[in-house]
Amino acid sequence: MKQKYLQFGIILLSVLLSNISQPLFAKKISDKKSATETTENAVENTVENKLIISSLYREVSLLDSATNISVLSEDAIEDAGEQHLEELLNLIPNLNWAGGSSRPRYFQIRGIGELSQYEGAPNPSVAVIIDDIDFSGIGMIATLFDTRQVEVLKGPQSSRHGANAIAGLINIKTRDPDIDHDLHGQFVLADDNTWSTAVSVTGSLSEDDSVTGLFSLQQFKSDGFRTNSYLNKTDTNGRDEFSSRAKIHWQIASDWHLALTGLMVDLDNGYDAFAIDNSLTTLSDKPGKDGQRSIASAARLTYDHDQYQFISISTIANSDIEHSFDGDWGNDDSWGINGPYDFTSNNQRTRKTWSQELRITSKPEGTFNDGMMDWLFGFYILDLEEDNELDEFFNGFVYQNLNSSYQATNTAVFAEINQSFNDSTELSFGIRSEQRKAQYQDSSSNDFSPTDQMLGGNITLKHYLESGLMSWASISRGYKAGGFNLSLSVPDDLRQYEPEFLINYEMGLKGRIFNSKVQFSASIFYMDRRDMQISTSRQLDPNDPLTFIFLVDNAAQGFNRGVEADFNYQYSKNWSFGANIGLLDSEIDSYQGVDEELKGRAQAHAPAYSLALNAQYNDNNGWFGRVDISAKDEFYFSNSHQQKSKAYQLVNAKIGYEAEHWAAYFWVRNLFDKEYHVRGFFFANEPPDWLPKLYTRQGDPQQIGITVRLEF
Repeated sequence: MKQKYLQFGIILLSVLLSNISQPLFAKKISDKKSATETTENAVENTVENKLIISSLYREVSLLDSATNISVLSEDAIEDAGEQHLEELLNLIPNLNWAGGSSRPRYFQIRGIGELSQYEGAPNPSVAVIIDDIDFSGIGMIATLFDTRQVEVLKGPQSSRHGANAIAGLINIKTRDPDIDHDLHGQFVLADDNTWSTAVSVTGSLSEDDSVTGLFSLQQFKSDGFRTNSYLNKTDTNGRDEFSSRAKIHWQIASDWHLALTGLMVDLDNGYDAFAIDNSLTTLSDKPGKDGQRSIASAARLTYDHDQYQFISISTIANSDIEHSFDGDWGNDDSWGINGPYDFTSNNQRTRKTWSQELRITSKPEGTFNDGMMDWLFGFYILDLEEDNELDEFFNGFVYQNLNSSYQATNTAVFAEINQSFNDSTELSFGIRSEQRKAQYQDSSSNDFSPTDQMLGGNITLKHYLESGLMSWASISRGYKAGGFNLSLSVPDDLRQYEPEFLINYEMGLKGRIFNSKVQFSASIFYMDRRDMQISTSRQLDPNDPLTFIFLVDNAAQGFNRGVEADFNYQYSKNWSFGANIGLLDSEIDSYQGVDEELKGRAQAHAPAYSLALNAQYNDNNGWFGRVDISAKDEFYFSNSHQQKSKAYQLVNAKIGYEAEHWAAYFWVRNLFDKEYHVRGFFFANEPPDWLPKLYTRQGDPQQIGITVRLEF
């Protein structure tokens, strides 16, 4: 099959190249060409130097941001990815994800973050924002078509984004409307019965160009890299992903601007990812589903006064989520005389949120202290309602039925003051006071009404050296609210857990060196965690797999420390190289696990190193080539056992041709078909002996495909 697609890709490229008659085109391609006109000017013109960070209170260029941010530009997204954010995660140092869902939904930044959705009420450590809308904990809808920029802020962002961002923030910005009319299409064909088609249109909607609009659609399907030998099917783990988005920008007056966004994303994915023998061949007789349908909108209203800027951001989102699976990963025939053994789980979740942020920011004419002090004040409220219905069946009988209702309202006030001492030195103070009032009830008569009062902030010193490099140092305090464990099997004394607080000490350096050919950012950090929330699991009865539960508990303290660095090197007018490096040392202190003492052990999903290298070639005549190499060290799968993954390295490659109105690429992901594992459980699941065993989910194997892009 793969050879067939390989031959088809070569034939298609040959046909396309035989008809070349147009010069280079497209915004992305013309940017590449301008970046390679001369060696001396190459880096000055690269997209990375023009990147504007939108996830901070004030828009600022990447090299002027006094915080640790990894950014994937539109070029990087299109060059290194195809369909989903999952394909780009290995490019970001110290960013990991837990593969307990069909698409990444639970992230870990610097080793901090949730591992699965089974752990109760929404309480994420990594915030996920898509076009101003909060999808924290349910961010699997992050498809890539028409995505302009991905920003990953590492370390606590509580002073800017509140309780959901104690570990960091993933901010995704999709393409905004243009005045010029443009039509963009994309077609993908790959093995594993993968195909995708997408289209977006943009342009002015009014005669005076005061109103612009954008509309995009995409449909993606794939079999999901599994073969169910019992059902004789190849799509039980399949992916069926539909994305649509509409944007309207209206320049109401010279000082008033309104940006409206609406989206509907429907991921109707199968879930049959685990096998008894940890292979890609499953035996499940009742494969599950992992779907999410989100409908959301956002309105950003901006007023520009002579002395200040006022911003109002209003959002609303409704999501229906289903996560079901075959818990025994087998069938009656496979268990034979050891049966019957049949266990299934189904969790139906609905989440509704609305938020309102009001922010007023000084402009140069409105600063204090003779223009040396600028300021910002704001208010934020987020209301979340989530209902869960969990049904579990054992041998045809109801084993567990739990209906729960959770409602939480977060209100916050925040402020930031930046004091400049001269043209090269600035001191920034940020503070955020947040209150979360929550209400939880379930069909087991549990009823909780906690209120958490949390305070976060940061102090940051920024200084430009004579060499032009920018150095910075910061102390920040992050926080995360307490929460609940929903499973009926959770002991009463572990039903609730307390808030966590974190102090982060960090310093960094960024800028351009070697005649501006090298752009880099590097930092060193130490995070001191108090009352740290531990994501764990346990089997209450060693001989009964149905007593396997997931929960969150508090440890006394722990730390996460390390180094992160990003490098981009424009070697010549045609060649560029990149390197992203993350080193991490983490430890749990003063926590007693069920089966062993965890004190002194590394935290789960916190590999000691993560590395990404890339080399890219852009020919003046339109040829394109890129190779990405990523590597990740071993890591503990869970805080409840001592089982580890194995270190692995992956190679992706892409070649193609970019013409005036089209581009065609031939690509291979996981070039050497490397076996690697992204999630692991250790428990007893096989009768009659019920011996504990490590069960893992493999990452995606090799995939070969072609992508064609059109732009008019």
